[in-house]
Amino acid sequence: MQSFRTELENPVVEKDIIDLEQKIRAFREGKIHDEKFRSLRLARGVYGQRQPGVQMVRIKLPFGKVTFKQLLRIADVSDEYASHNLHLTTRQDIQIHYVSLDRTPQLWAELERDDITLREACGNTVRNVTASPTAGIDPKEPFDVSPYAQATFEYFLRNPICQEMGRKFKISFSSGDDDTAFSYVHDIGVIPKLKDNGERGFKVMLGGGLGAQPLLASIVEEFLPEDQLIPYIESVIRVFDRYGERNNRNKARMKYLIQKIGLDEVLRLTREERIANKVKTYPINRDSIGLPVIPNAASYPEVTISNPLRYEQWLITNVFEQKQKDFYGVYIKVPVGDIPTDTARKLVDAIKPYVADEIRITQNQGLLLKFVRKEALPALYNGLTEIDLSAPGFDSPADVTTCPGTDTCNLGISNSMTLSKVLEDVIYNEYEEFIFNREIKIKISGCMNSCGQHGLAHIGFHGSSLKAGLKVLPSVQVLLGGGTVGNGVGRAAEKVIKVPAKRATHVLRAVLDNYKQNSIANETFHNYYDRLGKDYFYQLLKPLADLTTLKEDEFVDWGHEETFVTAIGVGECAGVMIDLVATLLYESDEKLGWANESFKNGAWSDAIYHSYNTMISSAKALLLDKNVNSSTQTGIIREFDTQYVDNGEFSLDGSFSDLVLQINKNEPSEEFATTYLQAATGFLNNVKAKREALVQS
Repeated sequence: MQSFRTELENPVVEKDIIDLEQKIRAFREGKIHDEKFRSLRLARGVYGQRQPGVQMVRIKLPFGKVTFKQLLRIADVSDEYASHNLHLTTRQDIQIHYVSLDRTPQLWAELERDDITLREACGNTVRNVTASPTAGIDPKEPFDVSPYAQATFEYFLRNPICQEMGRKFKISFSSGDDDTAFSYVHDIGVIPKLKDNGERGFKVMLGGGLGAQPLLASIVEEFLPEDQLIPYIESVIRVFDRYGERNNRNKARMKYLIQKIGLDEVLRLTREERIANKVKTYPINRDSIGLPVIPNAASYPEVTISNPLRYEQWLITNVFEQKQKDFYGVYIKVPVGDIPTDTARKLVDAIKPYVADEIRITQNQGLLLKFVRKEALPALYNGLTEIDLSAPGFDSPADVTTCPGTDTCNLGISNSMTLSKVLEDVIYNEYEEFIFNREIKIKISGCMNSCGQHGLAHIGFHGSSLKAGLKVLPSVQVLLGGGTVGNGVGRAAEKVIKVPAKRATHVLRAVLDNYKQNSIANETFHNYYDRLGKDYFYQLLKPLADLTTLKEDEFVDWGHEETFVTAIGVGECAGVMIDLVATLLYESDEKLGWANESFKNGAWSDAIYHSYNTMISSAKALLLDKNVNSSTQTGIIREFDTQYVDNGEFSLDGSFSDLVLQINKNEPSEEFATTYLQAATGFLNNVKAKREALVQS
């Protein structure tokens, strides 16, 4: 690959990008183990696709905020490096696909010219911080959570405490008690609260998650003062990093740590970590996210609406009054979250005269436009209609959320994108009254991992497979009864039955027909489902699971022509055997270098945490020499004492536990950073000497 260099105003970003290029080169040369390289590139937003040899690149957009200029930059980058398409995600990111690994550093540099990052968009890091798209204009919000989401994003980006955790960590900010950012399924989810005296704070939810085993978060703080929020999150992440599972990825989330040691113990450890926090209080700059540039009032041209009924439906379902007087928010329903790049450019041209220069990506893969004057709505509607983006029914059953499924994802089992379009067509053509229903949500994932949020759907589907004799056919697991209740309370959808994928449309018809016939006036879907019970719906849908009536086309998945086979994509392979112990020691040297650099810059807390990771990585290397592979950092500490210190094989002044766990017994001062860095340096040198002696013996 060709050597790469860039010139950016931010030296930290430039160093990041150059480091990625160097690591790609080392990987190609077989100098970095495949697993380590995977972790490194994921933390830089580069994710292996189902198709061999190409990558999906995830672009991190804090709380889904993107300007016209940034959207155009992303479109240009997709044209140059990817497949001329932008995919909006349920975590308010944008993904582009079919990117060459070797071109990702240059791609990143192009994005950074408009302050767009890939850093920590994937991998075992703090993922994109999400927020209610209406934050800042929501008539019900106590205050705008956008500055708090931005501060959280900035504080944890490149923060040493969350660069190599056992798994990802997700944070959400809802704008109010409607909980439109789903606090109850996040590692940490918060809802703004305002006391009578005007004091701001947050209700805090801890330990939620979707995935194959959804778990709902626990309420851990009814009112946490605003300046305590980021220190609290830092303490929780420190606990997750030290005690969380690392070997079994299926158990490596915060929710499982709480299951394992109990919520009370997690909270006790969180309080214990507070002394080591970089800050004890973190006041938020409430003005960091100001009002976007709003077009001046104008006399808008008279326009003719070709379909007045459709326009009225759009006004009812896609438009709402903002808390700012005389302005409206406008939702755009984006089918399957895909916007071709030429459409993205036409979109900016169509909306620029009428809306503020700030678009928000929504959790159901749509867009929110802000500060539209009432007089501009007809012209805006016509402009959106010309590019097929004026469909009514935003966030209704006609607006199905979906992940990419087998189109590009390594883990996809069956198709979700085409199925999403098919189900939307059923609503528009057969159940048009449901486009006005903002309660019932339909969500689809290509596998059980819930990237399409099926676990919090009223009517959900996830990809699977069924066996009929010697043949395999695509299927969907049907889930019912999930969704948001409000103020931090939610419901996980229940698995009801598995049916052939081609019968998903029949499932939808059966449930909606039954709902229309048997629901009581003004009854919510949740109450309707609970009143009838899971077994009722199992019996209702059971005929659709009968495999004795299969037709030939049911062995072919939605959007495909060939007979279905279960398969997962192939990731990269270095093709070279690597000494894992030597690799870990190499990483320890690198981490010690980061510690020294942070110390030199006066970043005492960062220097301390890099020193801590140096010792953990070094100890893990020696334990591997004895075939001991502990699944947590606390396990590494314990095993190193057992395998090396207690028996005198490795000499320390006290135990390894006493040495390394000074980290949460001391304030992050210059004095402690000095002694702890010295200890880490000495420990690594002794480990390398021990390793050398073992190799020579």
